[in-house]
Formats: sequence, C-alpha cells, structure tokens
Amino acid sequence: MAGQPASLSGRDVGSFAYITIKDRIPQILTKAIDSLHRHKSKFFEKHGEKGLEAEKKAISLLSKLRNELQTDKPMIPLVEKFADTDIWNQYLDYQQSLLGETDGKARWFFSPWLFVECYMYRRIHEAIIQSPPIDDFDVFKESKDQNFFESQESVIALCTYLQELISTLEVLDENQLKNEFFKFLQISLWGNKCDLSLSGGETSSQKTNIITSLGELQAFILVNDMEHLWALLRPGKETETDSAAAVRVAIVLDNSGFELVTDLVLAHFLLSSRLATEVHFYGKTIPWFVSDTTRRDFTWLVEQAKSSSDKYLSRCGLDWESYLKVGKWVYHDHIFWTLPHEFCAMSQVAPDLYTELQKAHLILFKGDLNYRKLTGDRKWEFTVPFHQALNGFHPAPLCSIRTLKAEIQVGLQPGQGEELAASEPSWLTTGKYGIFQFDGPL
Repeated sequence: MAGQPASLSGRDVGSFAYITIKDRIPQILTKAIDSLHRHKSKFFEKHGEKGLEAEKKAISLLSKLRNELQTDKPMIPLVEKFADTDIWNQYLDYQQSLLGETDGKARWFFSPWLFVECYMYRRIHEAIIQSPPIDDFDVFKESKDQNFFESQESVIALCTYLQELISTLEVLDENQLKNEFFKFLQISLWGNKCDLSLSGGETSSQKTNIITSLGELQAFILVNDMEHLWALLRPGKETETDSAAAVRVAIVLDNSGFELVTDLVLAHFLLSSRLATEVHFYGKTIPWFVSDTTRRDFTWLVEQAKSSSDKYLSRCGLDWESYLKVGKWVYHDHIFWTLPHEFCAMSQVAPDLYTELQKAHLILFKGDLNYRKLTGDRKWEFTVPFHQALNGFHPAPLCSIRTLKAEIQVGLQPGQGEELAASEPSWLTTGKYGIFQFDGPL
C-alpha cells in the first residue's frame, strides 16, 4: 500500500522473523509430528489399521511441509476443500503478484512474516484434515492442557482472589473499584506471557502468584491507556434514562491455558462489578499458533474449573457455565481470525464479523498476533500513532493488551524505543514489556 512501510519478513537475516522461520517454526513442526507419533496406539485402538494409515499420511505431509520450509521452496496453494480454501489461495496469488525478484513465487524467507506464519499453521491443519479418520486431531492439545495443569496454583490464587472480592464489591467506592479493574486488566496483560508458540511449544506455565507481582511489573508497561478504558466503562457514566442499557465488552482471545483463565477472571469481574452487562469472546476455528484458544479449549477449561476440588476454582467454573447458559457470556468463532489478512481488510473480507464487532462498547485485543494484524506487521517507526497504524480499522473503541514478542511497536514517546534498545537489544521479543494501547474517541 502506498505510504505504508515494508512488511516484516525473513529476508532480514538475524531479525526475529528470520529466526522464527529458520528455527522456531521447524521446531513447532517437529513437535506436531511427535504428537502424532505419540498418539499412534490411540489411533489404532479407536480406528484400527485406518488410524495407523492416517497417522502415517499426516506425518508424511508435515515432513514434506518442513522440508519445503527449510529449503525455501515456493509456497503452494491449498488443495483440501475447506471453508477458507479459496480465500487463502486468492491471498497467495495476491502475494505472488507483489513479488518480482523471486520468479513470482511466494517463498518462505521472502514473503511477509505474518503471511508465512499463518500459512504454516493453515498447512498443518490441511495435513490433518487430509488424513481421516484422525481429521479432528489437535496436534497442540496436549501442550495446551499441560499449560493449564502446570499453572494450577496460580489459577487457584486468581479464582480465590476474585471470589473473595466479589463478596465485598457492594461496599467499594468508585476509586477502589477502579483500582480492582486496573488490577484485573494487568492480570490479563501478564497472563499473555504464557505463549507456547514463543517457546517453540516448550512448557510456559505460570508458576508464581501473578497478583503479588503486579506492583513490580508496572514499570514494564510501556504504554498505559487503562484510564481511557475506565472512562469508557465506569459506573454512573450513562444518563439516568439509560442506566439499564447493555454494555458489551468484546475480548478477542489469544492463548488458552493460564492466559485464558486471566481473561475469564477479567470478564467475570466486569459482570460482577456491573462495568459490563455482557462479554463476547472471539476464538479460533482451528488449532492455531500452538496455544491459541479454540471452542474446545474454551469449553474444556470451563469444565476443568467446574470439576476442580478447589472450592473457589469450582465456584468460578459454575459461574462461568451459568454466564454462558444465560447469554451474559457468548463465545464466537469465525474463519477470519485464521486468515492471513490484516484487520484493516476485515470490513471487506468478513463484513459480518466487522458488523458484529461494531456492537461492542469496547474491544480488547489480546496478545501479539492480534497486534501484528492490527498494525499490518510492518516496519513502523516507534513513534507512529497507533491510530495511523490501524489503517482505517475502527469498528469500536479498542485496546491492545499484549506483551511484546515481535519486532513491532508503535505509539511510543520520542526516544523511548531507542533508549530501550540501547539497554536491552531484545526488548521487543522477550515478553518482558507490555502495553495497554487504546484507540477511540476520547
């Protein structure tokens, strides 16, 4: 697009995009292959010889994919018919049309990093759906579930804190309520550190009680627009006539496991404190970026919480189940979230989803991938305003809540990025720093 900086890509040797394509993605593919190997006997028990043949086929397709990537072969169209196949192949054609110097073929190290990474996960899905009867197998399920179980202490600490707070909400003054709101926002932010795609699928569970760390973590929030969120949602903001009006908050989810718990706890607080009357969650239709939340992950986690032997966690689970039943919580999935498009294309590519998001009073976009899609994953200067990088994407007031795990950040103060780079060369990619970056009418 005219006037837009170039996309991040693997052609920048030594960049995080380059390291991801060269090392992290092959490692994730190897783990996906291992996961299929380990389930061999289960496939046999369930499906007999057909299960074994399917496992072999899926492994051979993933091995072929890994080889294409490591030898920088051209990226090929998808073949298995699925709801999004045609959109993907059109997008691949579009990417080819932008490339002159690589014989008109999109390649792994030359194409935009965002596209390459999304394409790789979509090809993993294709390998699985081409291998019935194991075509509903989630190669990342085990590591997602493990993340939840290994974070049990932190999960219980959060649910205990929430349930004890709920009983005192009526007596909190506005300032105390605001402080609790900020606390739950920060819990949700730092929950975003638990990212399995960043660790190449290695465990990344939360071992410490996040609540007790909030004070010391505050120094690592580079952009802090929490006040804007409070101004939007705070009680008493509406006029007397519409005090019963619905207030919808949308949360575009990122990782399952511990991070999802932090998002559910935030959503639970929003309802209990009447800062929102309904919360809509948006997840992925297929397994994505190792640990991203699918409908199965969402319902599985609520079920796990409900059946926990810990009274506070199980009480949360029961509350969450009832919110879903009565429609105060709504879970949505849509194929757009697993397309390679940046969000400024949503109104054209998925007008139904854009219209749905316009109904929200506030949209919270969790995590790094959402930030990359919000800003087009481009080589923006650090000081470019967030509003400008959104490139026309404004369905409703929105806020990115992310810890930094990619070489992209906008909306910083002059000199802020350079200062960080001088003291910590890898500040953009370790997940150590976080942002609450708001865009909307103030």
